[in-house]
Amino acid sequence: MPDLSDARAISTFLDAIAAENSAARNTLLAYGRDLSHAADWLAGHAATLSDATPADIEAYLVALDAEGLARATRARRLSALKQFYRFCYDEGWRGDNPTLRIDGPGRTARLPGTLTEAEVAAMLRVARDHGADGATRARNACLFELLYATGLRVSELVSLPDAALRGAPQMMMVRGKGGKDRLVPLSDPARAAVAVWLQHRDRAEDARRAGASAAARPPASKFLFPARGVKGHMTRERFHGLVKEVALAAGLDPTRVSPHVLRHAFATHLLAGGADLRVIQTLLGHADLSSTEIYTHVLDERLRALVMQHHPLTRGEPGE
Repeated sequence: MPDLSDARAISTFLDAIAAENSAARNTLLAYGRDLSHAADWLAGHAATLSDATPADIEAYLVALDAEGLARATRARRLSALKQFYRFCYDEGWRGDNPTLRIDGPGRTARLPGTLTEAEVAAMLRVARDHGADGATRARNACLFELLYATGLRVSELVSLPDAALRGAPQMMMVRGKGGKDRLVPLSDPARAAVAVWLQHRDRAEDARRAGASAAARPPASKFLFPARGVKGHMTRERFHGLVKEVALAAGLDPTRVSPHVLRHAFATHLLAGGADLRVIQTLLGHADLSSTEIYTHVLDERLRALVMQHHPLTRGEPGE
């Protein structure tokens, strides 16, 4: 490897994946934290990230296990190391990849949490009346209707450009992970909620800009859900808190509900209704079908009931 400090090597790696893969900021931060943690541990054991051997990496993983870290955390940290060393090898910094033959602990299979259709309906009803004024209630109704109608990731939802929803479109273009675009259909309730919210949003934007002189007038927001923060739109954290508020008001345990759980509900309800798995994969923006297949658990009881109801052996017809 060239004469680079571990910090410099990590920084170069992060810059590369940001440019080549359009990695999200949260992904880059996670890689940086995991690689820095490994570098710090190795430094305390007379090694560096740059010249670590397979034995060094295995010792690090054993130490993580001894600390009692969750299997998913250990798998994530090894994944970061594997990608880092693959980059080092491809760049010619190393002639080997010390993680090549190291198998990770894997992830514990865990079914996604979800909600029943009745529970989602209750949240949608509450969202329409949740807020101190008409504009806030319209925004909340729009957020929840859009999320359940499309299954968007929370980062995709809060950063939607308002231009994507102008003109009451039947389909909406969404930019997802890795900068990949996909089209998702909009339900009639979602389109109606968007139309009401846009009226409130545009009035508020006009008032905000009209209060300043022409020279100091702020630019019009490009976001569907504008906010005064640095990002210019509602934050993931604010929407996460809003979901908890609405869940509690709907009589649900807020610890069961999150934006991601509502995304799961979108997928599981579609699948239970007979939607094709590959269609759901496209709508969710999953690169790999295996990420979508976890939702097939919702069919277990339905299929069992169909077999018990229709198979002749379960009715005791032939052979008795």
